[in-house]
Amino acid sequence: MQVITDWFRRYFSDPQVVFLAAALLVGFAVVLSMGYMLAPALASIVIAYLLEGLVSYFQRFGWPRLVAVLVVYIVFVVFVITLLFGVIPVVSRQVTDLVQQMPSMISSGLVFLTQLPERYPEVISQDQVQQVIGTIRYEITSFGQRVLSWSLASVVGFITILVYLILVPLLVFFFLKDKDLIIAWFMNYLPKHTRIAGTVWHDVDRQISNYVRGKFWEILIIWAASLVAFQLLGLNYAMLLALLVGLSVIIPFIGASVVTIPVLLVGWFQWGWSGEFAWMAAVYFIIQALDGNVLVPLLFSEVVNLHPVAIIVSILVFGGLWGFWGVFFAIPLATLVQAILTAWPRSNGESAET
Repeated sequence: MQVITDWFRRYFSDPQVVFLAAALLVGFAVVLSMGYMLAPALASIVIAYLLEGLVSYFQRFGWPRLVAVLVVYIVFVVFVITLLFGVIPVVSRQVTDLVQQMPSMISSGLVFLTQLPERYPEVISQDQVQQVIGTIRYEITSFGQRVLSWSLASVVGFITILVYLILVPLLVFFFLKDKDLIIAWFMNYLPKHTRIAGTVWHDVDRQISNYVRGKFWEILIIWAASLVAFQLLGLNYAMLLALLVGLSVIIPFIGASVVTIPVLLVGWFQWGWSGEFAWMAAVYFIIQALDGNVLVPLLFSEVVNLHPVAIIVSILVFGGLWGFWGVFFAIPLATLVQAILTAWPRSNGESAET
């Protein structure tokens, strides 16, 4: 018991450390307990944070903040409208077409599987193929049941989408317009001495702003490049697959590996083992290589390098806690943990930085 008491006295004797710990605990408690209810507000904060970079860019050229906010907000609304009426209908139609084609695609795949023991009897046996076919049929049945449950809950989901479409743009505008007012109001309730918290926030703000905005541009660039490539090659469901490829960059290491499977499967069911399939696969892997070796270093040059194990663990932990947003912000949150550990006072009373 004395060891624990000494530890608390050593690390929590500084009021600034107590404030930082309390702020972190309150923040995590609010998100965990009321995250679903506050989802529109949290999403609006994230979007406003993304758009703040453009507002600050225009302000550096002497634009009044209100004018910069209005211009950026109009661009944001136009972008959302384009997604709602230009992209989503195409993706929805392609999803419907893909679902309708699934039985024939599955039949072709099963025929291919049944031929494997004849072609490679020393590698694959008939029993193994039957086990795989049984697993596939079970997964198809489970998927059908999930689709039915989704359709039953579609009314609730539609109402939720309507709420988001109304509240989120409204909240984004006020977060941008009244940013200084909101921050000043919030700062009135904070202690005067918050050096450690300020150090952590300064570091995290720099990292998160670079990461989130860079990730947004990476999604758009990879999505557009994949869409152009798939359209030129004549690949079916080009918009849907390109969108999946673009969104896959959200999850480092894992996303690209997972999305490769549907892209190659659709190409194989469309062309088989042909030259068109080889070209499509080559172009797809070239896009992935350029993303990892050119685009990522260019967009994320200022992001703190984290070990791959730390990135994967943060994805698992924060994704399990907060779903999509936890996965999207896994690296910034890992950076937050790193910044806290760096600024946290050591036993000699100094932070790790000193």
